[in-house]
Order: sequence, then C-alpha cells, then structure tokens
Amino acid sequence: MVSRLRQEWPITVVLSLVVLGLGVVASHHFRRGAIVIAFAITLAVFLRLMLSNQDAGLLAVRTKRVDLLVLIVLAVATTVLSLWVPPPSN
Repeated sequence: MVSRLRQEWPITVVLSLVVLGLGVVASHHFRRGAIVIAFAITLAVFLRLMLSNQDAGLLAVRTKRVDLLVLIVLAVATTVLSLWVPPPSN
C-alpha cells in the first residue's frame, strides 16, 4: 500500500490540500479555505502539465488537453469566486 501511495503522490498532495481547505472552511474561515482549495486545484493544473501521463497517476483521467482544460476552468472559477466572497465584517 505504501508503494501505491508513493506512486500516487500527485493526487495525494492535491487532495490533502483540499482536505486542509475544507478544515479551514469548517473553522468558520470560508474565504481562506476557498483560497486554499483554489490553490490545490491550481497545483493540480501545474502537476498535470509537468508530469507525464504515467507519473501523473490519478490526475490523468482523460487526455492531457482535456484534463488541463477542465482543471484550468475549475481553478479560475474557484479562484474568482473565492476572492469575490466579501471578507467577514466585524
């Protein structure tokens, strides 16, 4: 199992950041958590771009072009929406 986890390090890193972002959201910091999640998706874009299909592991679902297109749209949308949320008023 450890060797399989080592082989799937790109998706493990991305999902760990998403879980961290969800934890931040759960601690009543929605904007900060959403930015962490947007960063995780942006990291997935760069990992999918830089790694070969074999090295990308579970980040490689479709062709590289389609994966990048979907991830870029998701990263931009998540980033814009996370920055669009007004900061909490005190």
